[in-house]
Amino acid sequence: MDTRTHRIAGIGVAAVVAWATPAPAAGLEPLQPLIDQARAGDVIAPPPGTYAGPIIVDKAVTLDGEGRVTIDGGGRGSVVVIRTDGATVRGLSIVGSGESHNDIDAGIQIRGNYNVVKDNHIADALFGIDLQQADNNVVRRNRIRSKPFDLGVRGDAIRLWYSQDNRIEDNHIDGARDMVVWYSAGNRIAGNTVSGGRYGLHFMYARHNVVEGNHYRDNSVGIFLMYSDGVEVRGNRISHGTGATGMGIGLKETSDVIIENNTVVYCGTGIYLDVSPFQPDTTNRLSANHIAFNGIGVLFHNDWTGNVLRDNRFEHNLVQVSVNTLASAKRNQWDGNFWDDYEGFDRDGDAVGDRPHELRVYADRLWMDVPHASFFRGSPVLGLLDFLERLAPFTEPIVLLRDDAPKMTTAVAAPAEEPTDSGRPDPFGLRQRLGR
Repeated sequence: MDTRTHRIAGIGVAAVVAWATPAPAAGLEPLQPLIDQARAGDVIAPPPGTYAGPIIVDKAVTLDGEGRVTIDGGGRGSVVVIRTDGATVRGLSIVGSGESHNDIDAGIQIRGNYNVVKDNHIADALFGIDLQQADNNVVRRNRIRSKPFDLGVRGDAIRLWYSQDNRIEDNHIDGARDMVVWYSAGNRIAGNTVSGGRYGLHFMYARHNVVEGNHYRDNSVGIFLMYSDGVEVRGNRISHGTGATGMGIGLKETSDVIIENNTVVYCGTGIYLDVSPFQPDTTNRLSANHIAFNGIGVLFHNDWTGNVLRDNRFEHNLVQVSVNTLASAKRNQWDGNFWDDYEGFDRDGDAVGDRPHELRVYADRLWMDVPHASFFRGSPVLGLLDFLERLAPFTEPIVLLRDDAPKMTTAVAAPAEEPTDSGRPDPFGLRQRLGR
């Protein structure tokens, strides 16, 4: 047996003997001594049971609970703090953080680089996993739930602060407040499931990140980008963002964004654009998205320009496109979208409508301009007024948009292939330690 492995096994045997007697009711046996005795490169596999936290991982060890070890923070501070590079923490149940927002009491705090945190179950923790000035870490397949507080005072499930090039993948989050990425670039957020929160994912001053293949359901907002340029949002499913602020994808003063192959359904607003793109001579590209069964498909906060909407599917939205001000969205480029309310034909059989699709606003504009009238949105009364005005307009309708080549079928482009990272540097052997 390797001497290092034997040494840790010896610690484990000693621990079994010492902790065979039930812990006193007032407390649990601590786990920190095993970490303190280990050397860099050791694998620490404690005997099954519940141990007292908090603990600090300050060397490049592997702490493996094998799904049978619980660390209880006892309601004080953060339960696990990783203060090193190249460590792995996996297979643990982590419970009982403190309740301080100022101190960011979390299940796991990461304060180093090239660490792997995977296959852990975090519950009754104010914040789930918090990364601060932490680069090139992997956070994968963790299950996270916050404390049972009101939504606004729960902590964030995963929080990145000045943290670059991390991979946040395949985590399952329910009942936390937000997932936030602030002042952080180059991160890949993929394959996560987030439900029962406020913001499924919230960017702030976070550029050039990739959001791919996530599922956001029953959050107030699915994905919101604020002042975050160059973000790619691909292949996500966002649903049931309902309520007064319910929203699928939102952009505020955000430029050079790709929003592609997403499904946005059953939200108050499907996609919201506020002064986006913001930077001069930039474009936001929204293509091949399925936007269906929303109150409003795409909502512009004001008369803005610079967005290209191509090959999207608009189906069964109560209102396809709207502008909050008395203006139109025709300064943006609309090309080759499918509209389920298109009233033209395809006589030459090229799957493109013979005449442009123009969306005009008639009397049903009332609910947009008069807030109290929104109660009657979709009602027979407004529907009748709209019908009568189309027959004999008594006001000049607003041309909201014009799509010169509306699609007659719902076919969209196939999602792009998943990028690989085989060419990236791997100084701490992350790819070997990850496993699938």
